[in-house]
Amino acid sequence: MADERIERLRKKASILPTTPGIYLMKDRNGKVIYVGKSRSLRDRVSQYFHLSADANIKTKRLVSQIQDFETVCCDTEIEALALENVKIKQYTPKYNILLKDSKSYPYIKLTLNEKYPRISITRTRKADGAKYYGPYSGMSVAYNVIGTLERALGIPTCKRAFPKDIGKERACIYKQMGRCVAPCDNSISQEDYYETMQCVATILRGNIKNAVDSLEAQMNTFAEKELFEDAARCRDGINSLKRLRDGQKVIGSPDDEFDIIAIYSDDLSVCISIFYVRCGVISDSENYLYGAYEMTVDTGYEYITPFITELYSKREYIPKEIYLDFDYNLKELELVEEYLRSTAGKSVKIRIPRKGDNKKYCEMVYNNAKEKARQFRLEVEQDNKVLVSLAELLGLEEVPQRIEAYDISNLGDEHITAGMIVAENGKLKKSDYRSFKIRNQSSADDYSAMREVITRRIEHLSDSSGSFSNKPDLILLDGGATHVSTVKEVLRIYNVDIPVFGMVKDEHHKTRTIVTESEELSIAREQAVFVFVYKLQEEVHRYSVSKMDNSKRKTLKRYSLENVAGIGPNKAKKLMNHFKTLSAMKEAEMPEFMKIKGISEKDANAIIEYLKNN
Repeated sequence: MADERIERLRKKASILPTTPGIYLMKDRNGKVIYVGKSRSLRDRVSQYFHLSADANIKTKRLVSQIQDFETVCCDTEIEALALENVKIKQYTPKYNILLKDSKSYPYIKLTLNEKYPRISITRTRKADGAKYYGPYSGMSVAYNVIGTLERALGIPTCKRAFPKDIGKERACIYKQMGRCVAPCDNSISQEDYYETMQCVATILRGNIKNAVDSLEAQMNTFAEKELFEDAARCRDGINSLKRLRDGQKVIGSPDDEFDIIAIYSDDLSVCISIFYVRCGVISDSENYLYGAYEMTVDTGYEYITPFITELYSKREYIPKEIYLDFDYNLKELELVEEYLRSTAGKSVKIRIPRKGDNKKYCEMVYNNAKEKARQFRLEVEQDNKVLVSLAELLGLEEVPQRIEAYDISNLGDEHITAGMIVAENGKLKKSDYRSFKIRNQSSADDYSAMREVITRRIEHLSDSSGSFSNKPDLILLDGGATHVSTVKEVLRIYNVDIPVFGMVKDEHHKTRTIVTESEELSIAREQAVFVFVYKLQEEVHRYSVSKMDNSKRKTLKRYSLENVAGIGPNKAKKLMNHFKTLSAMKEAEMPEFMKIKGISEKDANAIIEYLKNN
């Protein structure tokens, strides 16, 4: 049968055109498992079905699952590259290398176009006259930068709007602590405040030395005028900035701006490390770690082309130079350059340094990737041991790679909510977490709720894309034997074979054992397995309770609005969907209410008055 399948696919590939395009490999369920692009569809697709003996394991595994494929012809290879990027995002195929999430990267926004500039974090850049710095690899990095600036320069952290709110309220405790320059009570002039924010801009550009020099000049001026508190504030700011500068690694001149991408791979893992250099300083870095089985190609780094295009489509900002620490197919390199150039609207050069300082920088990033891969391997080895022990304990035929755990939370007969968490290869995968609002809430029946949840979950296995299309290797329930029987009944109806076990707690609400429909399996002696199962049970309980609480809070807010004359359930729901929070609603003015369909001026006045008095 396998030979017949390969021969059928070879014949189909042999009649493809030799034009550029993309190809979508599908499994027996019609699910897209790999997306690729080629300058010649016939040549590239045919290669999959004429594999050499030394082809890597993952490529062989991919080919073994291909039942069919479809292609899309493009006019140019650039068009194919762009379409490949779109399709990878659409289908999130199992065998494509994927970035960690679908979120855009955060920027730090500085409104220097205002009299009293403010600093904030945003994921979108707008043509609004403000200055944007970044992007940063994560929200925590951006918040750490802002936190350092707030401590060093005393910039306000409150939501007061200046100059509108100057003099309206007393300064907060941050002024007394010396943590804020307090424009709210005119402790600092508009000119001095703007100069402070200019200093913020200098730091965000990476030039900390100039910012320190500016603060030292201010400190000396304050000291000469015997304004010793202001001088002390400058001194503390200088010390904070020096510590920040000492923590950064300078690898170039103040004008240098480039990214470095390095790849380390061995038989067990692959790590892609990226260092972002701005103003000669390593401003940020990212590491993407994968098991070796997640790479379809082990020569030529073919997988890096869609990786780079997706990376920079998410980061928005593209530097003029990108250095690579690996050999790269020249035609692919030129193709990616052209794609990035068209995206950035400026010249972008991808270089592979062979000597000099740039080569040393590339080696530094490579060594970082090598170390991250070493740590990753150690973690994977430990996780694999736990999963193997769990499989042996439960009598599973295969080691479970994807585990889904479920829990039901409720408040009486209302707000019945189910939480589903996912662990892949022994690690929690929060991007795949899901919650279910139970539709039949006539009674607080856990078994009925669990039956509904699993039914809805199994029905999504036929999805062509998304995490729900991934079949779990093991289902764990926060419950006993009856829960297990309930879920197995649903699986039998849908003719789906997935092992199911319950996680039972003791009288102290701690994990005690794992159960089947008819017996208990003690995990007390397997310490690593016990800790793993305990972590899953606690996490799914935390997640389901948090989702139930969110549902309860939304309902309570809606009920409070229904106390307003003329506001019923439908209008209350529309209001909450628009404003999200009562605080935002309280701060809103009449025109904002008028945007909501069905809310009259009379309704808006009644709401404003109600929120003002409550």
